[in-house]
Amino acid sequence: MANILIVDDDLDIADASKALLESAGHTIRVGHNGEEGLASLSAAPLPDCVLLDLDMPVLGGEGMAHRMLLHDAGEEQIPILLVSGRDDLRAVAARMGTPYFIVKASDGYPDVLVKTIARALAERRAPTHA
Repeated sequence: MANILIVDDDLDIADASKALLESAGHTIRVGHNGEEGLASLSAAPLPDCVLLDLDMPVLGGEGMAHRMLLHDAGEEQIPILLVSGRDDLRAVAARMGTPYFIVKASDGYPDVLVKTIARALAERRAPTHA
């Protein structure tokens, strides 16, 4: 299936998401803040999708996404799925340019997570090389 990077400082959410996505056949790496997430990107293979929390210590989700974009100029087209309990999640996702976001601990979260990951992977644009 797909390589997915989970970046979330909430260990329970990260572990539950990891178990759920592994049971769906995905290979999972986990980072607990944006710096760990960025470090994980330097290890092959690149993830096919990043499941990214917004509010984390050291480097939050918005900062990590911004640094990913600066690093490769968006060349890799790795979809980012935001997860957060924030009330302004929809606005943050729009500002970051991602249509993929889920409110943590919302009704049906596990099913919505699996379906949204599948959608992000299906809609992913392949990298373009000059």
